[in-house]
Amino acid sequence: MEKELKRHSFGASSIIFLLAFPFLCVGLDFFWGNTIPFDRWVQYFSSSETSFKAINKTHEDQEFMNFHLARLVRGDDLRNLESTGFACDKSLHSIVCISNQPTIIDTSNMTIYIPSYNSSQQETIIRPYARQEDIPKVISPVHVIQYKNTTEPPHCQYSHQIPAVIFSSASTGNVFHEMNEIIIPLYITTKHFQSRVLFILEDYKPSFMNKYNKVLSRLSGYSVINPAENGSILCFPGSITGLKYHNNLALNSTGIPGGYSMQDFKHFLIQAYSLKYTHISEISKPRLMLLSRTNTRRFLNEDEMVSVMKELGFQVIIVRRSKVISNLNIFSQMINSCSVLVGAHGAGLTNEIFLPSGAVMVQVELLGTEWASNTYYGDTARAMGVNYLRYKIEPEESSLVKLYGRNSSIVTNPGSLFYKVGNFRAARTAYLDQQNVRINLDRFRETLVQALSIVTDLNR
Repeated sequence: MEKELKRHSFGASSIIFLLAFPFLCVGLDFFWGNTIPFDRWVQYFSSSETSFKAINKTHEDQEFMNFHLARLVRGDDLRNLESTGFACDKSLHSIVCISNQPTIIDTSNMTIYIPSYNSSQQETIIRPYARQEDIPKVISPVHVIQYKNTTEPPHCQYSHQIPAVIFSSASTGNVFHEMNEIIIPLYITTKHFQSRVLFILEDYKPSFMNKYNKVLSRLSGYSVINPAENGSILCFPGSITGLKYHNNLALNSTGIPGGYSMQDFKHFLIQAYSLKYTHISEISKPRLMLLSRTNTRRFLNEDEMVSVMKELGFQVIIVRRSKVISNLNIFSQMINSCSVLVGAHGAGLTNEIFLPSGAVMVQVELLGTEWASNTYYGDTARAMGVNYLRYKIEPEESSLVKLYGRNSSIVTNPGSLFYKVGNFRAARTAYLDQQNVRINLDRFRETLVQALSIVTDLNR
């Protein structure tokens, strides 16, 4: 009992001594040394507090980064990350490599150096594009080297306190591929970091940056690095190489990292582009946008279609110029102000993501496009709270009847061309490149009346 009391007494004395030590030093200096000015005394204690806060913040930042990096891997990959500091999530479509260890990136040749816990040096080569089965040839590989203690990596020239995200845009100007394979995967991969990441865009293009700057600046609070211009050795506390892909224009709330849906992505776009309307009830008059194609999949009787739209009471906006569509800062606002979007199957329908909730998207489904029409645009519309209407054309409305004949299997059985091995290119040529449509106005009117009924009922 006596020993226990002594231990408690000693512990309490130690704490009291540590707390009193700074005041003791000040007292000794006052009596036997130079007198300490009051402002210096205050500075001493405030600087100690600042140092403590800085250390604490660094620790919190590391914990924040580690927690959110871990959300990008599961199962054995998560265990590998926790035990070795490096892991790659390899799924059906995408490969994403994660490191929670100090990372050195040589931007002159896009080589990443990460310390290895294994006995041998290892190298992982990855093309940082979301859909691995559709990697454009222009994308260069990134080399991830896990080096041993005996290997000396390049020395840091610039250090950052947030993880790096390395990805490629392979930007082609096609809004479907840009949204499907870059923007949505980038959102999936980085949204949960709350802007505390730094993007390194492997194939940096000013046109891509101008088009999607509002999205990129919403996901990261830092300027995007152009490796070709940077050409230096950068250091980070961790890194992500590649982007996570879920499905065609889709987010899966149960997929990695978990918790995000297309409705969340829609809300993100509303904030990023400062869109005015969240629901069509906020739009006073029914406004319809017609996407007019000028090369393939054209409406051969477009003027008559517009006349029917106006007769039904729609205010009609016709969009023909690609320059308008490519300027998302303007075009997103235009689409967001519409109750109905009408267009033939094609990349332009990707812009349905900017429609307000409750709006209607009418897709003119051409011959041979049934699966793609529903998978790429129908499912997306429904997931984002947009009503989806199909206008499935009859063979007589397609220009392919005149080109191949009414009894051709291309007209009577479109699926047969797709199912034949090696015939995808021929199917694409026929149904996407050679096909135009002359709409049956009476049938089309019925679809427009249904669309009008939906938006006006929601406005009541």
